[in-house]
Amino acid sequence: MVEEQEERLLNGDEATAWAAYHVEPDVVAAYPITPQTIIVERFSEFVADGLVRTEFVSVESEHSAMSACVGAAAAGGRAFTATAANGLQLMNEILYIASSLRLPIVMAVANRAVSGPINIHCDHTDAMNVRDAGWVMLFCEDAQEVYDTVIQAFKIAENPNVLLPVIVSFDGFLISHTAQKVKVFKDPSVVREKFLGGPRKPAKIKLMGQEVELSLNPKNPVPVTFGPLDLYDYYFEHKRQQSLAMQNAYNVVKEVHEEYARLSGRRYGDGVTVPYKLDDAEIAVVAMGSAPGTMRYVIDEMREEGIKIGLLRLRLFRPFPYRDIMEKLKHVKVVGVFDRAQDQGMMGGPLFIETRAALYELESRPKVVNYVFGLGGRDTPPEMFREAFDELVGISKGTVKPFIRKYLGVRE
Repeated sequence: MVEEQEERLLNGDEATAWAAYHVEPDVVAAYPITPQTIIVERFSEFVADGLVRTEFVSVESEHSAMSACVGAAAAGGRAFTATAANGLQLMNEILYIASSLRLPIVMAVANRAVSGPINIHCDHTDAMNVRDAGWVMLFCEDAQEVYDTVIQAFKIAENPNVLLPVIVSFDGFLISHTAQKVKVFKDPSVVREKFLGGPRKPAKIKLMGQEVELSLNPKNPVPVTFGPLDLYDYYFEHKRQQSLAMQNAYNVVKEVHEEYARLSGRRYGDGVTVPYKLDDAEIAVVAMGSAPGTMRYVIDEMREEGIKIGLLRLRLFRPFPYRDIMEKLKHVKVVGVFDRAQDQGMMGGPLFIETRAALYELESRPKVVNYVFGLGGRDTPPEMFREAFDELVGISKGTVKPFIRKYLGVRE
């Protein structure tokens, strides 16, 4: 049954704060950095107004913010933080620790270019730089999806078959500071009690002949160790377990998305990918973040002209849904992959390389080309996407020579 909701005018940062308010984490560790600062500012107001019982910890850096979350999650609590760009890079050491210790932390990332030169606007460089840190990674298109996904992220992370931290990414300024009507649950208990099932319940493990809680609980001391020295005699096995947990996350993301849809009435594809007019498409574009909204507008125009083009938006980036990509793009002639991140000495952007690799096993492979766009917040209006899409049409007809990578909207 769809639960009662109310519309509020919220930007993406505020939608994140409202999601955290409805979850009521035990600990929120906060350090400001543009464009995510509004998240922790708004949440601090919920704390000050007594709407949540969260321990709000103002720390001296992003490294400390993630360290505080690690301690809180290891003690069995729900932990949340938010960051962007260079702040995410400063956390890097602790990101690997959080995932290796199997701690279900949730972090919102308002995607921003990484300095230098100094730039506070959107691209996906920050998220791409931590794509192998062992975190489940979800990308949102608008403020509504941000609210919904942050809530889902806690249930994904805490699933006993996953127990991995989750990043919820959304485009800085384009989503973080753009207001839209967002439906939120009228009663926070729908999230806290009905969806999440009350306070976090740490997983149970068998240890020395008894079942114990996997947490450092001072009220129930058991011989559980977090972060010990782990040399070659066990390290390999533990990393393998972490990899299996990441594989498990794929189905859990789908299950949690469906369960949440029954409460909210909102779905984003199947929770992993969001296809648009792909069934009969001969040309496909692949993208993440806010750009697909503009792309759909252009696709609709081209469809009216009889051009068979469609879109595959990836909502889940880690674990990478390569089987979905193979299945949904196996019938097309040309695929254009749009990266909002610079490649550093590679064949193309990160999304392009992984999409191209996913299609390699097909007996009849489409031609795959890469566009890098929107770096540092560079505007990409509909006519610019139309120019690229027309080029894809040319490739499908043989009038344009396929290429590896092009920069869309850059002054050469």
